[in-house]
Amino acid sequence: MAPPHDVFADADPDPEAEKRAEYVGKLAKFLRKLHSDDVRRILLHPEPNLHFPLVIDFADFLEFDPGLANILYTNPKGFLPLFEEATQLAQNVELGVLNKIEALGNPDELKPAAVQKDFVHVRIDITGSPLEFPESSPSIGKVRVKHRGTLLTLKGTVIRSGGVKMIEGERKYQCRKCNYRFTCYPELEAGNRITLPASCPSMSSRGCQSASFQLIEDSITCHDYQEIKIQESVQLLEVGSIPRSMPVILMDDLVDIVKAGDDVILTGILSAKWSSDVKDVRCNLDPMFIANYVRRTNELKSGIDIPEEIVKEFDLFWAEYGATPLKGRNKILEGICPQIYGLFTVKLAVALTLIGGVQHVDASGTKVRGEPHMLLVGDPGTGKSQFLKFAAKLSNRSVITTGLGSTSAGLTVTAVKDGGEWMLEAGALVLADGGLCCIDEFDSMREHDRTTIHEAMEQQTISIAKAGLVTTLSTKTTVFGATNPKGQYDPNESLSVNTTLSGPLLSRFDIVLVLLDKKNKDLDEIISSHILAQNTKPDKENISDSGVKSTLLPVIKKWTLPLLRRYIHYIKQRFKPVLTKEAERAISGYYQLQRRSGTQNAARTTVRMLESLIRLAQAHARLMFRNEVTQLDAIAAILCIESSMTTSSIIDGAGNALNSNFWENPDQECILTYHLIPYLFKNIKDLTNKNLN
Repeated sequence: MAPPHDVFADADPDPEAEKRAEYVGKLAKFLRKLHSDDVRRILLHPEPNLHFPLVIDFADFLEFDPGLANILYTNPKGFLPLFEEATQLAQNVELGVLNKIEALGNPDELKPAAVQKDFVHVRIDITGSPLEFPESSPSIGKVRVKHRGTLLTLKGTVIRSGGVKMIEGERKYQCRKCNYRFTCYPELEAGNRITLPASCPSMSSRGCQSASFQLIEDSITCHDYQEIKIQESVQLLEVGSIPRSMPVILMDDLVDIVKAGDDVILTGILSAKWSSDVKDVRCNLDPMFIANYVRRTNELKSGIDIPEEIVKEFDLFWAEYGATPLKGRNKILEGICPQIYGLFTVKLAVALTLIGGVQHVDASGTKVRGEPHMLLVGDPGTGKSQFLKFAAKLSNRSVITTGLGSTSAGLTVTAVKDGGEWMLEAGALVLADGGLCCIDEFDSMREHDRTTIHEAMEQQTISIAKAGLVTTLSTKTTVFGATNPKGQYDPNESLSVNTTLSGPLLSRFDIVLVLLDKKNKDLDEIISSHILAQNTKPDKENISDSGVKSTLLPVIKKWTLPLLRRYIHYIKQRFKPVLTKEAERAISGYYQLQRRSGTQNAARTTVRMLESLIRLAQAHARLMFRNEVTQLDAIAAILCIESSMTTSSIIDGAGNALNSNFWENPDQECILTYHLIPYLFKNIKDLTNKNLN
C-alpha cells in the first residue's frame, strides 16, 4: 500500500500536483457518469466505518479514456490510490445533489441520512475486456517477472484458506522539532514493517533535518487481512505437469468470501516478499498476489461456451429421431469411448452417471442428492480405466486418483501448519465439487480410508475436526470407481464377498456393473477386427472432424468428444424432469419386487435403491431431451439397476455387462423386452394393480 504522494516521485512537485488533480477530476467524472447510483447507495448506508467496494468494468473505463486505462494497466499500484481519492470527490458532489433533493422534498418524510464514507475501494472487473487475453491473464505456472507491477488476472481453485487477521494500514507521526505531521505506510513485501524516513519530510524552505519522531495517539488505521492459496486447474495442465500454486492476499471487503474448493478469478498486482529467515538457508523472494477483485465462478464451473447454432443442431437431431428416439439415444452413446467395441450397458450407465438427476430439497431443508455414483467391477483388460479416463474428459470438472496412492486426508481435507497457524487444504473430493471424482483401483484403498468417503457420497459434505478447526465443506460430486474382483469372480456369491467392499459402501453406489472376461469365439473375432481396423487404416472422418466442424452439418452424424461435453452441459442446465404416474408405478413395483426377493443381495436392496431408480430415470429423460420421466425412462433405469445385480435375466446368467451390444432396431426390440423378462414385469403389473385397487 504505497502512499499517494509516491505515485509520480520523479516529477517536480507543482507539475506532479497538477497532473494528479487532473487525473482525480477525470476519474471522479467517470464515477459520476457510470456509477452515480453505486456512490449514492454507499452514501445512504447507515454504517460509516465499513469498507465498501465500488466495482467498475475495465471495458467501460477503456472506452471512457484509453490513456488512463493504459496507466491503470501498467501502474496499478500507483494509480489505484488516485481512484480512491476520486471516490471521495464523487461522494462530495453526490452528497450535495442528495442534500438539494432532500431540501426540495417533503420535510415530514423520513429518509436515511447521507454520510460520506472514508473507506471506499475501487475494484476492477476485467470481464469482457482485452485483459482477458492470455498475455495479461496467464496460468499460474506461466507467471514471470515481466508480469510484476501490472494489472494481472489469475484463474484457479482455492486449496487453502487462512483465518482473518488485523493488519496495520497506516500510522501518523509528528516531528519533535518542527511539529510537522506525516503518514507512514507499512510494506506488505517486507512483512508489513514500517520504515521511518531518515529525516523530517517537511517541505519548509529552511528544512528541518530532524530524525526524531513521535507516534500520534489513536492514529493507527487497521484493515482486515486474509491469506489464501490458489492452484491452477488440473484440466488445463499437460500430462506430467505439476499444478502450480500462488499465495494471495485479500484485504478489507474481500476477506472471507471464498473457501477451500471454490473456483475463483482474481484481478490484482503481482508482488514479491522475502521468505522467512531460516538459519543456513538462502533468503529468496517468493511471488505474492495482492488481490484487487475476487469473483467466484462456482456457478460457472463448466466454462463451456454453447452457441445458438449448436443448440439448433441438438433440436434438429431430435426432430429427425422423433419417431425412433432410442435409435437417436444409441447414436449418442456410440460416441462414448468409441475405441471400445459394444458394451452398451456400460456406455449407457456412464452417460446417466455424468448427466445425473435433479436434487430434491424438502420443506425441512433436507437434501436428497441428484448425483449418481458408479462402480465398475471387472477382470483385467475389460476397459475399466478407459471408461474412467473418458468420463473425466467428458466432465467439466474432474479429479483422477488411484486407490493405492490415496489416503483419507488426500481425499477429504488436510490440516497444514503454515507460519505457526493451522490451515485446511482441500483434497480430491473437495476439489471435484460440482464435477466428477474418478478413483481407480478402488479395492487397493485401506478400509479406514474407504470409510471416510461415506459422508461425502450420501450427504455431499465433509465434516472436519482437525487441529482445533471444526467445519463442514461441500462435496457435491459424482464418484466413479473401478475395482478388480477378489480372485476369481463367483456369480453365486454376493458383491460384498467378490469385491471385499462393505455393504454400507456398496449401497451408496447407484450402479455397480460386473465385467467378466469370458471366452467367446465369435465375440473375440469381432473385437479383434475392431481393434485392428483402428490401427491399420486412418479414419478420415475423425481427422477432418473437430466437434465444432461436425455441428456445421445439416444433422449431427457423429458425436465427437467436444460435442458430447456441450450436449451433457446443455441438458443438465435446461431440463428438470418430473415423474409421470406410469413411471412411478413401474419404479414402485420393481422396488417392492426387489425387497421381497433381495435376500442374497441385501446390501443393494435398500431405500437408496428407490432413490437411485428415480435419479437414473431423470437422467435418462434428460438424455432423451425431454422434461418428463416416462415409462421408457423407468425401464432404462431398471435395466441399469438390474445389471447391477449379481445374477440378471436381462444381460445373461452371470450378470456380465461385457457382452451387451447395441441393437440394430432398439425401438422395436424395446417392446420385446417385456417378453425377455416376463417374471419381472408380471410382478410389477400385479403390484401396481394392488396399489391402484
